[in-house]
Amino acid sequence: MDLESVKKKRESALAELAAADNAAAIEAVRVRYLGRNGLIPALMKNLKNVAVAERPAVGREINAFKKTLSTHLRERQAAQTATRPPATASAESMFDSSLPGAWRQPGSRHPVNRVIEDVVDIFATLGFTVADGPDIETEHHNFDALNTPADHPSRDIQDTFWLDDRYLLRTQTSPVQIRVMERQKPPVRIIAPGRCYRRDATDATHSANFHQVEGLYVDQRVSLADLKGDIAYFARRLMGPDVKVRFRPHFFPFTEPSVEYDFSCHRCKGQGCRLCKNSGWIEISGAGMVHPQVFRAVGYDPECVCGYAFGMGIERIAMIKYGIEDIRLLYENDVRWLEQLIG
Repeated sequence: MDLESVKKKRESALAELAAADNAAAIEAVRVRYLGRNGLIPALMKNLKNVAVAERPAVGREINAFKKTLSTHLRERQAAQTATRPPATASAESMFDSSLPGAWRQPGSRHPVNRVIEDVVDIFATLGFTVADGPDIETEHHNFDALNTPADHPSRDIQDTFWLDDRYLLRTQTSPVQIRVMERQKPPVRIIAPGRCYRRDATDATHSANFHQVEGLYVDQRVSLADLKGDIAYFARRLMGPDVKVRFRPHFFPFTEPSVEYDFSCHRCKGQGCRLCKNSGWIEISGAGMVHPQVFRAVGYDPECVCGYAFGMGIERIAMIKYGIEDIRLLYENDVRWLEQLIG
């Protein structure tokens, strides 16, 4: 390779480019000379074999070859684009820029997400922070640490999705309070919204996959009166200032004493209707003072601390708040129904 041979190759390349009469032919010239395996990269690679005295001049000529060919290629490609077929140009000219835009309706939050956000915001005003935990739990966190007996029906495979002898899909968000207390000293004031899983037959009021929010408040002086006051405050903020709350004795293995609480029906104002089954009350969920055995399981001294815990189903709150009679409607994702529900 010498100076004259490079000049001849440049003239040949420019002649080929001039003879190219369509975009494909122009692209073929580009690939043949400037592509990764093209002539110009090969010339640059073989420059090391040129005599030392001639190498600078040959190198300059190769660079000039590359620059000139690249400039001519851009010009030919631009000219080819400007002379595209009339059919394409007419298709573009059919667009009427004066027409109004096709605006898409903005989306909205799902009722379940709305309720979770409302619950978090309300309890945040009481000083509660949000905690989270894994959906796949250990038997210890889901049952043992919550003082659930080994023969409790909730441990059966008919009620719980067991993955193996140790792990399961959590049946409630209560394991989150165990994990928080294991790594944090009192005081503790958390709420834990999240998914739960149980082997429930799906019907109008039950689902195998649902949401709960767990609440926990632990300190040196916490009483059942604190629990009742906080739940009543939550009910009025969520359902309206006229809602009433009642507490009924109950039993849960992880609280003592335990209660269930109901809200007065916000639709009939306690007079009785279809929503509340003519009772005037709507059952919400359970609560109570944290059992001493639960404190011992996480290393707390039940002689020094006390606290309350509560839980509630998010879907149940959504059904009450929005007047939904079938839980399955929340997950069928019928946009028409959702638009009617939340606008």
